[in-house]
Amino acid sequence: MRIEGASAVVTGGASGLGEATVRRLVAAGAKVVVLDRDEERGAALVRELGAATRFAKTDVTSESDVQAALTLAQSLAPLRIAVSCAGIGWVQRTVNKEGDPHDLKFFTNVITVNLIGTFNVMRLSAAVMAKNPPLTDGERGVVINTASIAAFDGQIGQSAYAASKAGVVGLTLPAARDLSKAGIRVLTIAPGTFDTPMLALLPAEARQALAVGIPFPSRLGQPDDFARLALHMVENSYLNGETVRLDGALRMPPK
Repeated sequence: MRIEGASAVVTGGASGLGEATVRRLVAAGAKVVVLDRDEERGAALVRELGAATRFAKTDVTSESDVQAALTLAQSLAPLRIAVSCAGIGWVQRTVNKEGDPHDLKFFTNVITVNLIGTFNVMRLSAAVMAKNPPLTDGERGVVINTASIAAFDGQIGQSAYAASKAGVVGLTLPAARDLSKAGIRVLTIAPGTFDTPMLALLPAEARQALAVGIPFPSRLGQPDDFARLALHMVENSYLNGETVRLDGALRMPPK
């Protein structure tokens, strides 16, 4: 599918994986709406990238917020691309060393943002895309979601995060099958250890130790690695219903 002339929405688009994806999409000729809760970073990115972008302050779990952003995107050009990068993390054992159970409030919050928020964006985006005129191969749009290798290799303390990302993986094939008659593809990227703002909070030694454990290339993933894969997924119309690990052959140990 051609990117030029289409509009796109990118959640978590003001930083990290989302920001890199926004930059690649704009460079490829798309009109992009940046969905994020961080107004300062979002506005700065739009000022830098210019008329091809807009910012929409968005809670991905809010139907009205997401719908408003989609309406904005559709006003720029036919909405054919939706990339979900928004997400949160949490680390807590199911039962800690003192015998206390995992806080249900935090488990619920991670599932709500990472899984339900992703589904909310996907369902509403697909409803807009389904009304697009089909392209020459019958395609109307593509949805790309973000999971994590934690979906497969969840570590100690990652019950909430791993469950939320496993849910995103589990959505991929049934959603692709659901949307096949509308000509909408659904794909998921499962990144490994990436150099994002969240990871930047760790000391340099800790970040280097993480990189050493990656088979090849032995470095942290860069947000642009994610963005380049996302653009390939958009352009390769035979990719559908698949989750792709992007992790340098890393398999996470228990801790």
